[in-house]
Amino acid sequence: MPIQTMDIKVAGNGRMVLPASVRKAMGLHGDAKVILTIEDDLVRLSPIGHGVSRAQALYREHAKLERTTDDFLNDRKAEAVADLGEVASADEDRDAQ
Repeated sequence: MPIQTMDIKVAGNGRMVLPASVRKAMGLHGDAKVILTIEDDLVRLSPIGHGVSRAQALYREHAKLERTTDDFLNDRKAEAVADLGEVASADEDRDAQ
């Protein structure tokens, strides 16, 4: 997509209106949320769904194993149980001294 620039008025209270052409290009319809990113003196608006889509695409590209969310959560629970066991073991060692 070629870079486009346009002037947009910002009201005294900070509100601005995104022109219809911008909303259409961003895929925004009706009430919508966007991610606002500030980098140095530049501001970027991104539709919130695009970030999710990009993250999912990156995951699919780099994931080495076929795993479900349940697999991931079960692994985290097992790690938490192991961590608690290590803490309890360290406490017992300290108390024994």
